[in-house]
Amino acid sequence: MSGPHVVAIGGGHGLAIVLKAVRSYADRVTAIVSTGDDGGSSGRLRQLLGVPAPGDLRRCLTAVSPDHEVAASFEHRFRHGDLAGHAVGNLLLAGLMDAGHDLAAAADLVAGWLGIDLDVMRVLPATSRPVHLVAETSGGVVRGQVDIERSSEVKHLAVDPADPPVPSAVSDAIEHDAHQIVLGPGSFYASVLAPSVVPRIRQALESRRGRLVFVSNLRASEASVEGFDVARHVAILREHGIRPDVVVAQSEALPLGDLDGVEVVEADIDRPHGLAHDPALLGEVLATLI
Repeated sequence: MSGPHVVAIGGGHGLAIVLKAVRSYADRVTAIVSTGDDGGSSGRLRQLLGVPAPGDLRRCLTAVSPDHEVAASFEHRFRHGDLAGHAVGNLLLAGLMDAGHDLAAAADLVAGWLGIDLDVMRVLPATSRPVHLVAETSGGVVRGQVDIERSSEVKHLAVDPADPPVPSAVSDAIEHDAHQIVLGPGSFYASVLAPSVVPRIRQALESRRGRLVFVSNLRASEASVEGFDVARHVAILREHGIRPDVVVAQSEALPLGDLDGVEVVEADIDRPHGLAHDPALLGEVLATLI
């Protein structure tokens, strides 16, 4: 393969959209997925089995699966009894971990069942072990993704344990192989910043060869970033040791603010309803930034 290798970092729906976008121009894609979720099905499985959160990883795997029927089955949620609310894919990933596989190996197995070619697309967890997000706020220390998203005036974000193990393929992809690294969009603290502040990932980003592109959200949808412009988001990234080379923003969405020193690309990259990025439009823009 002679085309670009793109690494995408984040979680949830935002990362799933980026993966669809970068597939349009990249020969290889590595997704690095946040594992700090402590709500919903993932939170229950973490509490029950002590495993890393599988939900965001599942969502990304099903988003890039060529077998839409199997992917839909993995997304199915039980409606009754003790399993109510659990997605089939979450239970499969949790079951594989309970059987002795780490989450990266479990993701590779599930990827095979979903028809994903691992030589082209690999979806990896940001950490090999469970982590908790810990935020310093104006009101004191807040622990856990759900509570952090509801907090205001977050001053600093970290993970507990402070230096969790990271799959070797994650740091290798960022530091040595990637022609481009895409960060965001998504919940800013929970999906964008959370995997990036893991020390080994942050260190790999500091040593990267490819350009780091930050894709701005379309709007501030969390209490923790209410009223922030794009420049404030970038400033927070820098405060945590993460320095984007390029910012991609939807025209006339969030105010840009003062982004002096950072290349800014404004474009129409949202869907007609304005509530989410359009993968095709975003892919066209990102392809020009290799």
